[in-house]
Amino acid sequence: MPNPSVPSADQVAQATATLAQAKDYLRTHPPVSEALPLLAGLLDEDTGVPILLGDVLRSAARLIVQQTSAETDEIRLIITGLREAAQEATDWHVLHWDVQRLRGYTFEVAEPPPAT
Repeated sequence: MPNPSVPSADQVAQATATLAQAKDYLRTHPPVSEALPLLAGLLDEDTGVPILLGDVLRSAARLIVQQTSAETDEIRLIITGLREAAQEATDWHVLHWDVQRLRGYTFEVAEPPPAT
């Protein structure tokens, strides 16, 4: 496997800023037909956010296991937490199928709910 480049802190910040932008856009109540391509990319079953986040969390747990000299109860709890969160995030990949099913529906443009 080729050695991947190390992302900078700025690149990670840009990725999270892009997710925040997607969240903000979806909160404007766009037509579902416009939101579906965005959701399809975010929830892709192979490269979407749930899969990537799960892989990141598993990799972080693996690094801690490999590089921790003293395994304490606290370290074990952290590793367990990362692994459990990784599994939960990865389980969200099934949302990909929901997006696919939504493509078969016709949506009416409704008035957005009043701001609260």
